[in-house]
Amino acid sequence: MDLAAIDLNLFLVLDAVLTEGSATAAARRLHVTQSAVSNALARLRDVVGDPLVVRRGRGLVPTPVALQLAPRVAAGLHELRAALARDRAFDPATTTRRFTIALTDNQEVSDLPRIVARFEQRLPAAALQVVTVERLVTSDGLAAGLVDVALAPAAVTGPGLRQAPLYSEEGVLVVRRDNRKVGRRLDRAAFEATPYVDVQILGEAGHGHRVARDTLARAGLRRRVVLTVPHFMAAAVAVSRTDWITGLPRRFAAEVSRHLPLRTVAGPLPSVRFDMALQWHDRTDADPGAQYLRALILAAIGDAGARRKKS
Repeated sequence: MDLAAIDLNLFLVLDAVLTEGSATAAARRLHVTQSAVSNALARLRDVVGDPLVVRRGRGLVPTPVALQLAPRVAAGLHELRAALARDRAFDPATTTRRFTIALTDNQEVSDLPRIVARFEQRLPAAALQVVTVERLVTSDGLAAGLVDVALAPAAVTGPGLRQAPLYSEEGVLVVRRDNRKVGRRLDRAAFEATPYVDVQILGEAGHGHRVARDTLARAGLRRRVVLTVPHFMAAAVAVSRTDWITGLPRRFAAEVSRHLPLRTVAGPLPSVRFDMALQWHDRTDADPGAQYLRALILAAIGDAGARRKKS
C-alpha cells in the first residue's frame, strides 16, 4: 500500500472514534464536525476495504480489522506526539495531556480517590483516563503506548516492563453483617460447605486467582463456588444480600464495608498476601510527563500508607 496516496489524518480520526466509541464524541475531541468524522471514516473504509466500525445502540463498535489496527495506530500516534514534544519542557501546571492508568475495580475504590485528589492539584489542565486490566492485557497497553501506568502484582512481569513497589495486599473473607450462619471464624468444614463467590478478573489466568487457588490446593481445601464474577464490587454486592462468602482485598473491603453491610471473618488458613507495584514500559521510562505521573501516584499512595500506619 502506497502511504503517499493516503491522508494520514484519517488514522487520527479512526483513533478518536475507537477511543470515544462515538462519532459525535470523536468530533468534539478533534474540534471538527460530525460530518467531517463520518466522511473521514468513509474514505478510510475505501482504503482498508473494511467497515471498521458498526453501529450498536447509540454507539459504534469496532470490527475485527479495526481491533487489529487500533493498537498500531495508537502506538504510531503516540510515538509521533512524543517525537514532536521531545524538546518541549513538561509543565504540569499547563499541560493538557491525557494520561491513562489501568486499574482493577477494587483499586478504583481504594487507590483512585487518592490519586485523583493529587492529580487535580498538580495537573489542573490535564485529564486522566482509567482503563480495565482486561483492556490493558488484550491491547498490550503498556508496550503499545496506550497505557502510561498500571497497578499490578509485582510478580507479574514481562519484556520491557519496569516497576516500583507500592504496598502489600492481603485477602480477607467477608460475609453479610447479619449473617447468622457464619460466626467470627470459619473452620475447614464450614469454609468448604458455605457457598462461595469467586472473582476472576482475567479468568483462570489471573494472578490473584491463581495465588488463591494454589494456596487452597496445597492445604487440601475446596470451595463450593456458586457464582463467578469478573469484579470485586459484584462479589461484595452479592454477598451483602445472601448467606454466601467471598474473598476481597483488605483495603477494598474496609472501604466498601462503609456502604454495604459486610464484615470480615477469619478462615481456616492465614490470609493470602502479595506485593503490588506501579508498572510502566521502557518506551515511556524517559518521558518527562510519564515520569511526573509516576511520581505523583507513588506519592499519593505512599502518603495514604503512611497515614494508615500512624492510625
